[in-house]
Formats: sequence, C-alpha cells, structure tokens
Amino acid sequence: MDQANFRPSGALRPGTFAFGFALGVVLLGAVAVESRAGTVTLREKLDLLKQHYPAAIAGVGENQIILRDGSKLTIDDGQKKTHQEKLKTADIEDSLAQVYPIAGCHRGEPQRNSDPGRIRNDALLRHLYGQTKSAARADMVKIDWFGSQLLVTKRHGAGAALKGVRDDLAKLPATFQKYFKTSAGTFNWRVIAGTSRLSVHSFGAAIDLDVKFADYWRWVGGKPGRVPKYVNKIPKQIVEIFERHGFIWGGKWYHFDTMHFEFRPELVAIGRLAAQRGCA
Repeated sequence: MDQANFRPSGALRPGTFAFGFALGVVLLGAVAVESRAGTVTLREKLDLLKQHYPAAIAGVGENQIILRDGSKLTIDDGQKKTHQEKLKTADIEDSLAQVYPIAGCHRGEPQRNSDPGRIRNDALLRHLYGQTKSAARADMVKIDWFGSQLLVTKRHGAGAALKGVRDDLAKLPATFQKYFKTSAGTFNWRVIAGTSRLSVHSFGAAIDLDVKFADYWRWVGGKPGRVPKYVNKIPKQIVEIFERHGFIWGGKWYHFDTMHFEFRPELVAIGRLAAQRGCA
C-alpha cells in the first residue's frame, strides 16, 4: 500500500483489522517466495536472452520478443502444459522456466523431468540461426578440432566460443583427450530421435563428443518421463570448460545425453545468476 496516498475513512468496521493483518501475511509470503534463494525472475531471464543475442533480438515487450526483422514472438501462450507437452510445443517462457544448474548448484543426478535447455522454442531458434537448412548452412564456418574439421555456425559468437572450448580443452592433461579428441558431429539438419522437433545440431550450434564414452537415457531402457538410472563417463573438468564458453551439457538432464553440448549462453548466464543468489 502506498502510504502517501492512504487516507483514513473513519472508524474501522468489525473484522477490518483481522482482514488487514491476513492480507499483510499473504503479501509478505509472496515477497518471501519471490526472493527465495536462487530465484531469477522471468524478466531477468528475458533480459539475459536479449543480451546474448543482440543481432537478432531488438527488445522485450509486455508478452513479446521483438526481433530485428520486425517480427514478434509470444513469450507466454498462457497454456498449462505437462513436461512432455512443453517439449513438443514450448513457448519462450517454457524454454527458460527450468534453471540450468551450474557451479555449486549442480548437486548430482538430475531430478525427474529436470531438463533445463532440452525444452526449446523452435521459432526462436529458427530466427536466431536460420529458417531453413540452406539458410543455416550459409553461416557455417570450419573449426579445426584436434585434426578434424567441424562445421559450426558463426552466428552469435557460437563458432568463436567453440574455438575457446577447444583451446582450453587442449590444456588439460593428456589423459582427458580420449573423451573429446574425436567428435561425433556438429551441423546436421535433422529431427531429434523419436520426435518431429529439430535438433540444435540443425543450426550448427551443438557438438557431440566421442560416442564411445557417451551415455543416453534411451540406452538404459528409459521412456519419456521415466528413466531407470543415470549413467555418465564425461569428467566434470570437460563440462566446466564448455560451460565457461556458454555451452550447456546434456548430462545435466533427467533425460540425459552425456556426449551432447549446445551453445545456450543465456541459460548459462541465468544459472550463474541463480548460483550467486544461493541456488534454488
């Protein structure tokens, strides 16, 4: 209540004090929820999204992302969805809802249906990297990856970021090289296995490491929403290097894909902000 505009209206009616007290408790409770450890508001998430893709995103409206080409994307479609429905038809709010755990906020195996980054808005990705295969392919550059050549998009600094990953990986002891020296692929215009959704590999913004050291939720008998066990062989030192350069890791998903890294600097930034606030 704005005290500057408050004027008493006479004697209190019976129950007014009790109502006011109860309302105050509710409001204080709302403040407590909003300020709980690790909270990052939707507006903060959207600001970080805009910050990391300035060449594509011009601004953030009341419920729209305003793109440089003049088009607009809805932030929140107002629909209540299950986890599987979010995967199929995510709006932008859905894609940012789960906070990617980083630094001290990563505490072991992911909880059921915790898939930060796996929920993606296809329309936004197409605006960021290309509406078609040929449009995406036009912005690919070749990156030397420990003796092989990988195609990666140059948009939004993804190619430069992968070079930074490569240079830092090269500084690790030789015992780590077996995990990353051979890549299982980058640019590949295709849908995700078992779905009709485009993979981030379609935009040249993802890389898979050596499949010999990979673990995948379907390989352990997992079904959507029910994965019997978590398995991983990728050392945390490798994961930390990728994250340092704006890549998220599929090994932090309940539906895990441990060879998979994708360039999502906004999610890494949101995760770091949550970590600074004490984690969720």
